[in-house]
Amino acid sequence: MSVVPRLVVAAPSSGHGKNAVSIGLVAAFRKRGLDVAGFKVGPDHADAAYLGVAADGRPGRNLDPRLVGPERVAPLFAHGAAGAKLALVQGTMGLYDSVAGPSEVESTAAVATALRSPVVLVVDVSTMGQSLAALVHGFRSFDELLWLGGVILNRVASPRHEGLLREALDDIGVPVFGSLRPGDLPPMFPARSYGMVPALAGDPEVTRAVRRLGEGIADRLDLDGLLRLARSAPPLAVEPWSPAAPTAVARPDRPVVALAGTARGGYGYAETGELLAAAGAEVVPVDPFRDEALPAGTAALVVGSGLPEAYAEQLSANGPLRAAVAELARAGRPVLAEGAGLLWLARELDGRPMCGVLDATGTTHEGMVLGYREATAATESLVAPRGAVRHGYKQHRAVLTPRAGERPAWSWPGGPPEGYVWSGGYASQLALHWAGAPDVASRLVAAAVAATRRAPVPTSPGPAGPVAVAQARGGRTPEVPA
Repeated sequence: MSVVPRLVVAAPSSGHGKNAVSIGLVAAFRKRGLDVAGFKVGPDHADAAYLGVAADGRPGRNLDPRLVGPERVAPLFAHGAAGAKLALVQGTMGLYDSVAGPSEVESTAAVATALRSPVVLVVDVSTMGQSLAALVHGFRSFDELLWLGGVILNRVASPRHEGLLREALDDIGVPVFGSLRPGDLPPMFPARSYGMVPALAGDPEVTRAVRRLGEGIADRLDLDGLLRLARSAPPLAVEPWSPAAPTAVARPDRPVVALAGTARGGYGYAETGELLAAAGAEVVPVDPFRDEALPAGTAALVVGSGLPEAYAEQLSANGPLRAAVAELARAGRPVLAEGAGLLWLARELDGRPMCGVLDATGTTHEGMVLGYREATAATESLVAPRGAVRHGYKQHRAVLTPRAGERPAWSWPGGPPEGYVWSGGYASQLALHWAGAPDVASRLVAAAVAATRRAPVPTSPGPAGPVAVAQARGGRTPEVPA
């Protein structure tokens, strides 16, 4: 059972300022000395990472009913909020919106209902008057299970404008927890294309931006009132999710699994590292931008879907690590890459040399591929047995040619097969949340243990292990960067 005070911050639609308000609130409450747990509804890695910066070290987490199953949302929340004095959930899109599935299951409102949490609605009122009361009343009454606890007014024009809006909301009995003027929430973060990298790299500009945002929020919003509302949430009768599987095997010889990221977290969901550790691995971070070698004794490599494709030049510049990754793959050690990690394993991306594990090239296009997929495993792999169905997410501009190897990873209706599977390896632009398929970690660790019992990694390329994908496509050895 979870008794953590909690709030869900939502909006009528995207663009109202809920992301900045959410991050600022976490920073403001953290400055007050509260241990705050931040969550993001949906698959977005960057927002979760910035919530982690605002929380001063406690990782931001994602709550995505499509990726993990609606039944796991509350248990994952209870796990991530354990020991916190306040939990804040940043919504996605509009309060009742869902990208593809039913809004009563996959929207921010559905998550708030599952968590029995009050909702605070952030509204851009720059072009609104008394009609605000009708809008808020509609959001409050649309779902009788939803608990709309109050409103934050954003982009208020003047004291007179604010007074008019407060009077309108007072008539319908909706509290106002503060107002923000234009410029109170200036854009202070790097472009979204940079993803998690600035947050996980400990960029001092990001830290300062989060601090300033928290200070602005503290000056303008009623933190005491928001905290009282959060503390009014009833106990959440749910057993916290645990990364430890009931059939977990104790491993005295814990294989080293290198997880792409930094000491602040991996490029992916926070639960990935927890699942790997629970499955028996010693999880050691490897920074694709700064580390020139894999951790000592690496038995497997995992590259999560949060590694953004905007850093092709920086990834290419780290030739020593690219060569080490290629050598690991040649030796038949497990290599698992999701999202842009697939592009890092390719021969090149936009003409820049990459790891050369896959006999394929990546090219960045203008259009964005975006959305959920219900995918069927086309080949037995580290991720799933053949025929298994998984829910994943795709978000990329770069496209790989060929799109799939002779042993593709996935198929789904309306598109050709996608991804690469080879002996010991898996790569796909489809991103999974491992809490929705926890057997991925145990499969990876078991493969790492088996690889550790074989011959050590060779010091020079051998004929038997380049990458099965390239061999199957004509016997050519993939390029190995010097």
